[in-house]
Order: sequence, then structure tokens, then C-alpha cells
Amino acid sequence: MIKFTHIALVHFLFMSLIVMATTVHGQVTSKVTAPTTSTSKKKNNTILLYGQASYYAPKFEGRKTATGERFGHGNATAACNVLPLGTWVKVTNLRNGRSIVVRTNDRLHPKTKRIIDLSKTGAQKLGYIKQGLTRVKIEVLRGKPK
Repeated sequence: MIKFTHIALVHFLFMSLIVMATTVHGQVTSKVTAPTTSTSKKKNNTILLYGQASYYAPKFEGRKTATGERFGHGNATAACNVLPLGTWVKVTNLRNGRSIVVRTNDRLHPKTKRIIDLSKTGAQKLGYIKQGLTRVKIEVLRGKPK
């Protein structure tokens, strides 16, 4: 009887750990697909996302992105966990109204709450180099811009 109780207790603890791990994993996954700092709206079939933007650190220059391309601070590219790779987007700094068009070719760290990372050139064009972060609106474009 004692062995059965011990085995049952071990089984209960093991199952509890599995349930807890699944719950934690589900929370992380939901942050990746829909960060808490962003909202999504569809207006006239246009997908709009709102969230916080940052930019790549200098150490990433020349490293491979998720698409296999080499990252360069002069490129009009971005990292985003919410949109498919290769998506063209218009990113607008909500603090000053400046915009830039970039293509997603990389992913952010899975636990980040930011919605997009731009190259240093992109951050300069949007005017948030000194702050490091800014609130942005992301408009998904259909196909490659002209």
C-alpha cells in the first residue's frame, strides 16, 4: 500500500509538471504570435499592427538572418515575429510621423515584447536613434512596393 501511494504521488507530481510546462509554453507562444504591446486592426482590408520598435545592435552586422541573407545596417530590412518572412511593411513612428518601407527577413528573440527591429539606417530615418525604442504603426503592404 505504501509503494502504491508513493508511485501515485510521483505520477501526480509528474503530471502536474507537464500541465504547468504546457501552460507556460502556451503563454510564451501567445506572446510570440500576438505580443501584448501590439494591437491588430483591419481597415479596408489593410492589416495594421501597433507596438514598440527597436533597432539592431552593431554586433549583428554581417550575420545571417532567418532567410539566410546577411544583415547590413544600410539595408531596408526588419526582424518581426508576427508577420511572415518576406512581408513588405510600412513602419511609421507615431511620435513624429516619419515612415519607412522595409521587408521582413529575420526574427526577434522569442520572449521579446517588441514588434519589430529595424536596421540602424531605418531607425535614423524614423528618428529614434537616441531613444533606442519608439511606438510604431506597421501597415502590411501587398507585394513589393514600387
